[in-house]
Amino acid sequence: MSTVFTSSTIPLSFRPSHDQPHTHTHTHNKPESISPSEPPISNNEDSLSPIINCMLAGGFGGMVGDTSMHSLDTVKTRQQGLVHHLKYKNMIPAYITIFKEEGFFRGLYGGYTSAILGSFPSTAAFFGTYEYTKRKMINDYKLNETFSYFIAGILGDLASSIFYVPSEVLKTRLQLQGRYNNPHTIGCGYNYKGLIDAIVSISKTEGGKTFFFGYKETLFRDLPFSALQFAFYERFRQLAINYNGSNDLPVSMELATGAAAGGLAGTLTTPLDVIKTRIQTSTGTESSSSSSSSSSSSSSLKKTSPRPLSSTFQALTSIYKNEGILGAFSGVGPRFIWTGIQSSIMLLLYQISLKQLDSMLDSHDKNTFA
Repeated sequence: MSTVFTSSTIPLSFRPSHDQPHTHTHTHNKPESISPSEPPISNNEDSLSPIINCMLAGGFGGMVGDTSMHSLDTVKTRQQGLVHHLKYKNMIPAYITIFKEEGFFRGLYGGYTSAILGSFPSTAAFFGTYEYTKRKMINDYKLNETFSYFIAGILGDLASSIFYVPSEVLKTRLQLQGRYNNPHTIGCGYNYKGLIDAIVSISKTEGGKTFFFGYKETLFRDLPFSALQFAFYERFRQLAINYNGSNDLPVSMELATGAAAGGLAGTLTTPLDVIKTRIQTSTGTESSSSSSSSSSSSSSLKKTSPRPLSSTFQALTSIYKNEGILGAFSGVGPRFIWTGIQSSIMLLLYQISLKQLDSMLDSHDKNTFA
């Protein structure tokens, strides 16, 4: 009989499904109904999953989620980074165009290796830091749970960004370029033979600091995104509980609330994502905007944003002047879908993986002390 995962396995606080006070054994009894207005149960240290399990489960969930949505992320990156290529203007035609011209793996999944190499450690770092901070603040310092989740999420993003940003720089450039000597992305500013060549070329020609281009902008995007995502998720989940008449939500409803929260948060933070992409894909080969009147050739218009756009305000101002307010929402369609589906998949797989890891740990403990 297949296992049914209900809301008890996907709590807002990412508390493992087997959290029960005063016990270390895992039971499969249906949890007692909890009033929607009742505050969450405090974490009990004896029943919490080991931090290493949280990191492994989070890394796996993030890796699968990123893999499933990478092609849409490529479309979003092309829309944000190649704004003068009209064939990428609309999401579905752009998806079909990339597939027909460049193929699935070399086109839509360009930059995938870099994405996965950064996905597992960054997500593992997030969940490890999140769980450790949350437990310390709630159990040791007796702080408010909502406040603890918020701070834990911020610190989790900070820890994650150390791994995420360098891989994001490589990923976005390889996504923008596509395959080596790609005739369909001429003017993008890059022509790397692969991931290794990109790392070597960037290190030699632009310096190691280039791998952290857009670091500040990434934090400006991710911190508000996380805060909005969990605020929306809490509200949507409460509405779902009221509609369902029970805290035990089916997986379909859990996925729907997670997708709605992630998608809406992703939509609202799209301008910050556009700024990050423009800065990370900057080649530094163009002159500043002050000399645009004397060097505004058609080829220069095809290039990506110049490195003087390192300032968030300058980047936003430049986007608004050249593309209007809609320019700040380039790629909003793919980002809405990507953040929604990726978030729901990651959270569900995180809980399922964590449950399996804890079950394996219990079996090992029982065999050890038998």
